Amino acid sequence: MSHNHSHNHGSETSEKNLFITMLLNFLITAAEVIGGIISGSLSLISDAMHNLSDGIAIIITYIAMRLSKKPKTFKYTFGLKRAEILAAIINASTLIIISFFLIKEAVERFYNPQQITGSIMLIVAAVGLAANVIGTLLLKKGSENNLNIRAAYFHLLSDAVSSLAVIIGAAFIIFFKIYWIDPLLTILISLYILKETYEIVKESVDIIMMSKPEGIDLDEIKKLIEDIEKVKNIHHVHLWKMNNNDTHFEAHIEVEDMGVSKTAEIQKLIEQKLHDKYEINHTTLQFECGVCEEVRLIKN
Repeated sequence: MSHNHSHNHGSETSEKNLFITMLLNFLITAAEVIGGIISGSLSLISDAMHNLSDGIAIIITYIAMRLSKKPKTFKYTFGLKRAEILAAIINASTLIIISFFLIKEAVERFYNPQQITGSIMLIVAAVGLAANVIGTLLLKKGSENNLNIRAAYFHLLSDAVSSLAVIIGAAFIIFFKIYWIDPLLTILISLYILKETYEIVKESVDIIMMSKPEGIDLDEIKKLIEDIEKVKNIHHVHLWKMNNNDTHFEAHIEVEDMGVSKTAEIQKLIEQKLHDKYEINHTTLQFECGVCEEVRLIKN
């Protein structure tokens, strides 16, 4: 009972923090767009676009979290847990598109440089940095065990880094009149975003495509299970993740001729071993005796 209470409390805290962070991001976006137009700074506007995408990302994240808690139905027998994974892909993909657009704009600025008001750029970027740091601190804990919140967290972290870069750029503009540093910073910020979001997209797509989770060796699982007394072989294995926290495993287990009660004991032992070693929390096992002609680990 206490475990469930703790889980729900943590979930409510994450949702509350998401809401606060969303408001912060929309306020920063408005301030940076206005500041970017007045100062002529493209890197400030790029930071604003990242903040806007953060706000949208957090809305999607919140909706996905609510959907993932919906009960299972006859239509959605797994529930809507993968809503979080879809949200992570949308969030990260949006940021990638924005980054490519800003790189294009920055390259054009190199050929057509514009004068920039460094003082306005500095003040607005400093406000953005403070708000983004608050946002990352609010979401850091929730990002450790949730891919969806992690995507939103990286949005904010990347914006904090870009705000810091804009502050440094503003200082160079104020003291040295080096205006080309603004498009240069825009490109560097965008490249950083691309690097950070690639891993999120890759992991999310792997889950959607039901790939084998990283760090789990099927040959090791085969040996682990076949070392159990009365088990002859394991075959027709499927291993996938439903979302960031739920790992599923199913297989055919060929055993020596025995009663159903004995297979129940073996099943419990296999489930315990898979959970303890690989954190596999959903196991479906089909016990048989000389039924399948093909006993390869993966069935074609």
